[in-house]
Amino acid sequence: MLYRERTLQRVVLKASDNFKIVLLTGMRQVGKTTFLHHIASNERVYATLDNPRDLTLAKNESDFFLQTYKPPVMIDEIQYAPELFPYIKMLADSADIYGLVWLTGSQQFELMKGVSESLAGRVVIINMLGFSVYERDGLGEQQKPFLPAFEQPSILKRRSLPDTYKIIWKGAYPEIVDKDDDQWTNFYSSYIKTYIERDVRHIANINNEQDFVKFLSVVAARTAQELNIAEIARDVGIAPNTAKAWLSILESSGIVYMLKPYFKNVSKRYIKRPKLYFMDTGLVAYLTSWNTSEALETGAMSGAIFETFVISEIIKSYHHNGLFPALYYYRDNGQVEIDLLIEQNGKLYPIEIKKTSNPNKNDIAGFEKLANYTDNVDYGALICLTDKARPLTARANAISIWDI
Repeated sequence: MLYRERTLQRVVLKASDNFKIVLLTGMRQVGKTTFLHHIASNERVYATLDNPRDLTLAKNESDFFLQTYKPPVMIDEIQYAPELFPYIKMLADSADIYGLVWLTGSQQFELMKGVSESLAGRVVIINMLGFSVYERDGLGEQQKPFLPAFEQPSILKRRSLPDTYKIIWKGAYPEIVDKDDDQWTNFYSSYIKTYIERDVRHIANINNEQDFVKFLSVVAARTAQELNIAEIARDVGIAPNTAKAWLSILESSGIVYMLKPYFKNVSKRYIKRPKLYFMDTGLVAYLTSWNTSEALETGAMSGAIFETFVISEIIKSYHHNGLFPALYYYRDNGQVEIDLLIEQNGKLYPIEIKKTSNPNKNDIAGFEKLANYTDNVDYGALICLTDKARPLTARANAISIWDI
C-alpha cells in the first residue's frame, strides 16, 4: 500500500516535543499505527495489545510490561489494558524527557475514562480520521483548516462528477483507497465484523449481532438528518434506551459525528436534537447497499451523502491540524436551515452544501435569516459542484467541493 503523508505529522511531532505522553485516537483502520511507525525514530520500541501475550503482561504485570518495553515506546490499542495508566503516570512523573510514551486507541469512551482518572495534565490527545482528499492527493502537509473567505484558492485536483462520486463511494480508509473496486464489499464486510467483535463487544453486551448490523444500516440511511432516536429504535425493533446506548457507542468509537444546533443560549445547544453524520462515506454506501458509485450518484441518497462527505472533509481539515472546532447547524422556527456554522473568535461562518452545478443566491437565503438572528455573522460559502468560484452576494461565494 502506498504511504501518503498525513497532515497530522507536524502536529504529533510538535506535541511529542512538548508532552511526555501523546495519545492518538481514531476509529479502527484509519492508519494510526502505520502513521506512527512512519514518523517514529529507530529508538522507539513497539508493543501492541492486540498481541495476547503482551496484553496478558500489560494487564497482570503492568510494571514489568513497562520494564520490558522501555521508553521511548509506542503502545497500540491501549484501551484493552487500562491497568497500564497508573504506571504510565508514574513513569511520566519520574522522568524529565518529553515524548516518552506514544499511545493509540480506537475506543474513545474507555480511553477518556482512563485518561481522566490517571493521565490528566500529562497527555496531549490528538484525533485521526480517514484520509482527507488532500492526503489522498499527496498534499497532506499543505492542508489548512477550512474557513470561507473572499478568495478560496485550492491546490486540489479537480474531478468530474463521476470521479467525485467514485471517491465518495470508495471511502477514506487507507486500506481501501488503493484497492480495486471489486474488493470494496470484502473490505467493508470484514470491517463491520471486526468492529463488532473487537470494539463494540468490548464496550457493551450485544446479545444479537444481527440487530446491531441492522441498527448500523438504519442509522447510515439517516446520515445528514436530524437525529430521531425513537424512529431509529422503531425501525430496528429495539428499545429507545438500547438505540441511545448503541448510538453512544458509534459516537465514542468515531463512526458518527453529532452536529449540535446553534442557539445564542449555549445550554439549548445540548438539549435539542443534533444532526447525525457518518465519518466515512464508503461505510454509509456499504451499509445502505449502494454497490456502485454510479448507482450512488443518481440514487436517493446522492444529496445526503454529498453533504456527509463535505462535512467530514471540513472536520478532517481541523482535526488533522490538531484542532477541535466549534461546529453547529442552524434551524429556526420557520424551518430555515443552514447546513454548517463554524464559530471562531466570536464570529459565525455559514456554509450551505448542495449537489448543484448552477448555484444562485436563493440557495443561501438562510444566511440573511441568520444575520437577523445574530449580529456576528461573517463571510459564508455555498459548497457545490460549480466549476469555479463565483460570488453570490457581497458576503458569500459559491465554491467547488474541490476548493475546501
